[in-house]
Amino acid sequence: MAQMYFYYSAMNAGKSTTLLQSSFNYQERGMTPLIFTAALDNRYGKGKVTSRIGLQADAHLFDKETDLFKEMSELNEHTQHHCVLVDECQFLSKEQVYQLTEIVDKLNIPVLCYGLRTDFLGELFEGSRHLLAWADKLVELKTICHCGRKANMVIRTDEAGNPIAEGDQVAIGGNDKYVSVCRVHYKEALGR
Repeated sequence: MAQMYFYYSAMNAGKSTTLLQSSFNYQERGMTPLIFTAALDNRYGKGKVTSRIGLQADAHLFDKETDLFKEMSELNEHTQHHCVLVDECQFLSKEQVYQLTEIVDKLNIPVLCYGLRTDFLGELFEGSRHLLAWADKLVELKTICHCGRKANMVIRTDEAGNPIAEGDQVAIGGNDKYVSVCRVHYKEALGR
């Protein structure tokens, strides 16, 4: 029986690398994975999932208007897909997470979602909140803080590297804009 998985972490824990490895594993067994990624994150090109270590794969884009169940059903009319992999799943809406549960429950196709749990203010993203509630399996991917502890928080920084404590929830960026840290150093950096 298919299940929905939520692989979450702070930034730079290897979420995209793990997704790409899962895709490769399916392909190696003669199966066809379907990859989705958020349209708003085009740092490495539109329709690409790219890891920091250089791995890359083409992906279908989703935005707030995408009906993932409908798109999966239509794509399956031409090619049988054996799993759905979703990168940047924190950007999913509540309705889209529900659509992914329908892929699992009605089509019996596993769904593996990869993304951030919280934003730079320590608040849950909409997609992450509903994945935490509805996923069958929760898997934390770990990275480390500069002190060696597990990093479970993310600090947004300005151009000079100073922590920022306000702003829009979404500001696309990588190491130039975000630093993964433990909770102790997160609170210290923001003066909390």
